[in-house]
Amino acid sequence: MIRGCEVARPKPWEVEDELWAVFEPLLPKVERRTRHPGRKRHPDRLVFQGILFVLHTGIAWEHLPQELGFGSGMTCWRRLAEWTEAGVWPRLHEVLLAKLRSANALDFSRAAVDGSHIRALKGGSKTGPSPVDRGRTGSKHHLITDATGIPLAATLTGGNRNDITQLIPLLQAVPPVRGKRGRPRRRPNVVLGDRGYDHDKYRRSVWNFGVKPLIARRGTEHGSGLGTERWVVERAFAHLHWFRRLRIRWEIRDDIHEAFLTLGCALICWRRLRALPSDAVSQSAAASRL
Repeated sequence: MIRGCEVARPKPWEVEDELWAVFEPLLPKVERRTRHPGRKRHPDRLVFQGILFVLHTGIAWEHLPQELGFGSGMTCWRRLAEWTEAGVWPRLHEVLLAKLRSANALDFSRAAVDGSHIRALKGGSKTGPSPVDRGRTGSKHHLITDATGIPLAATLTGGNRNDITQLIPLLQAVPPVRGKRGRPRRRPNVVLGDRGYDHDKYRRSVWNFGVKPLIARRGTEHGSGLGTERWVVERAFAHLHWFRRLRIRWEIRDDIHEAFLTLGCALICWRRLRALPSDAVSQSAAASRL
């Protein structure tokens, strides 16, 4: 069989027109100087693809292939830092969450929380001796998802921080999600956690947020039933760490690694949105224009 006519699958770092239409309006406007303008700024779309290439492959910035046309690794790093300072990544995540909610693809009936250790080979802020990696320097990703595993928020701490210390910060980090008439939705009805979150003080704090805590008790046998609903956050971690740049922390600056973490969450939301039936996506687009 002749397979030469098959259309090549797009690379995951190639930015499709629909994603660019969402992303471009969030970028800060940079006016070119009329006097001594210097070298023309590399196109934002190509630089964004360079950032995605590093996120997906985990390649060092200085090894970014020039023949791809994304600009130099330093150009992409500087643009990443610029957009991070401008707050682009949280806004992108928030916009995509709103589109999912308007398409009835976001389930706030319950949320799940968990943490995951990664190594931090270059140190930096928000690192610490990891208790699960023989005291090596590491960081920790903390994640909260909706009932279907869509990332709502993520935080970064040192590897020696206990999961329970991030339970309230995770709830606070969930952005106000629009997409429907009325007030934005920010709090789930219920939050699920494993035994690492077992502490009555924090249960009371969760109740004060108007959220019901369902947290496994220490000393109880496994198979309590929470795992049948909590597994979605573990799957979300698997999707996040599919991005090679998030498997090991190479960035000394914590804000740059957090930018990659938030971008990874946004891309998971985008893929979920693209997987929806076309009528649901059309409904989401119509709602966004109201």
